[in-house]
Amino acid sequence: MRIGIPKEIKPKEGRVALIPEAAAQLILHNHEVFIESQAGISSGYSDDEYLKAGINIVPDAKALYGVAEMIVKVKEPIEPELSLLKKDHILFSYLHLAALPELTQRLCSIGLRAIGFETVELNDGKLPLLAPMSDIAGRLSVQIGTHLLHSSMGGKGILLGGVPAAPRGKVVILGGGMAGGNAAQVAAGLGAEVVIFDRSRDKMEALRNIGHNVTALYPHQASIQEHVSQADLLIGAVLVVGEKAPHLVSEADVKQMQKGSVIIDISVDQGGCIETTRPTSYEEPTFVLHGVTHFGVTNMPGAVPRTASQSLSASLIPFLLELADSPDKLSQSLQAGVNIDAGEIIHPALK
Repeated sequence: MRIGIPKEIKPKEGRVALIPEAAAQLILHNHEVFIESQAGISSGYSDDEYLKAGINIVPDAKALYGVAEMIVKVKEPIEPELSLLKKDHILFSYLHLAALPELTQRLCSIGLRAIGFETVELNDGKLPLLAPMSDIAGRLSVQIGTHLLHSSMGGKGILLGGVPAAPRGKVVILGGGMAGGNAAQVAAGLGAEVVIFDRSRDKMEALRNIGHNVTALYPHQASIQEHVSQADLLIGAVLVVGEKAPHLVSEADVKQMQKGSVIIDISVDQGGCIETTRPTSYEEPTFVLHGVTHFGVTNMPGAVPRTASQSLSASLIPFLLELADSPDKLSQSLQAGVNIDAGEIIHPALK
C-alpha cells in the first residue's frame, strides 16, 4: 500500500504521524511511504533522515494526497486538506467527530473510510492510540496551569506547592483516566492539594496511592461544586469514547470560583466537560470569563512535538501495519475505530 504522511497545518502543530524509524517499519513490510517535505522538521526530523530510512519525499500536500492510498496524520483534516481527500482514501488520524458535526458530514460526502485514533479500542476497553497523547496532555495541563497562575499571566499569584508559611494551592481534576491520572501525579509531585473525581472505585484507590496529598472522590454534583469553588486550578479530563463530553461543571459553578483561578479543559476536543470552555489554539490559547482564565487548546501535545511524535509512533505502528497489510479484514480493535465508511456513519457514538 502507498501510505502518505502530510505536514500538519493547524496553528502551532509540530507533530508528525510517524518518525523515520517507525516509517521504515512499513517499508520492511513491502509498503511504500511518502512524506510531504518538511513534515517532520518541527519534531526535529529532517527530510534527509526520512530519505535515509527509505521514505519518498514529495514537494507539497497536493502531490502527497495524489499518490497515497492511505493518509496518516495527527490532527483532523481542515481546509485545504479536505479538498484533497478522495473517495478511495483511507484516513487514519485523530478525528474527535462528536464535537465536529460539519466535518462529519463533509467526510461522509467525500465517501472515504475514516478511522479515528481515539476510538481504536482493545477488548479490555483500553484506548492504545489515545493513551500516549492523554499522558502528555495530562502532564502539560499542570505545567501550563502553574504558569497561568503567575500574576504576570493574570493569575492569582500563587505557587501550587506552597512554601513554609504559605498554603498549598488546590488542584481539582475531573476524571481519573490516563489524562487525569497523569495530571494528578504531576500536581501531587509539586506538593499541591489534589482532589480528583472518578466513578471507578479501583481508579479512586490507585489515585489515592499517588500520595498523601491526593483525595479521590465520587463525582456527586454537590461535591464537585464544593471543590470547584475552592480550586486554584481546575482540570477537565472526562472521556466517553467517541461521544461528546458531558458537562460536569456549569457556568454558575465557574462564577463561584475565585478571580485569577485557572481552568484547563483537556476534553475540549470532545466538546469539553466544563460549560464555559471553548476551543482555542496556541496562537490565542486563553480567554478570561467571570474572572477565570480558560485554556482550551485542542492540540495540547503539539507544544512538545518531538516527545509526542515519538510516543505516538510507537503506539501507532502495530495498528498501521495491520491496516496496511489487510485493509479489508480489520481486527475488532481497528473496526471499533471506524467512524465513517463509504458515506455512512459507522461508530455508534456518532449515530
